[in-house]
Amino acid sequence: MNETVVCVVGNVATPPVYRESAAGPSARFRLAATARYWDREKSTWTDGHTNFFTVWANRQLAVNVAASVEVGQPVVVQGRLKVRTEARDGQQQWASADIDAVAIGHDLSRGTAVFRRAAKPETAPAASRPEPNWETPRHSDDADTASRQQNPEPAAVT
Repeated sequence: MNETVVCVVGNVATPPVYRESAAGPSARFRLAATARYWDREKSTWTDGHTNFFTVWANRQLAVNVAASVEVGQPVVVQGRLKVRTEARDGQQQWASADIDAVAIGHDLSRGTAVFRRAAKPETAPAASRPEPNWETPRHSDDADTASRQQNPEPAAVT
């Protein structure tokens, strides 16, 4: 519940790596987000520090990332930020900033894109499943009543 949700705008730095597992499809790529600022002395925009994030996508988002995202493309990523620190034997401690993505899209302020809806997974055809019996079974008294309603006796002539 107390998660840090972020929206990061940057460039795809590595090709997406797609994997199928028992838990479902997943994909990951590195995202470079560089701060830019106006340098008054030079009267020009200047690049600042670059932050790198590992973006993780799961299920249908992973499938769509693998089909749509390429190195160098500008993207917008929204998701949960997870910062990990780890020290391995004999090495310096390092930190990793991961984003568990909820949504990923191309940055349309820097180019155009064409949207194609993803194909829905195929379901089993209806013919392979037997049609359920929707009728309520009748009691013997009900069957006699229904029979009389369908074939009424001729009215007596007097």
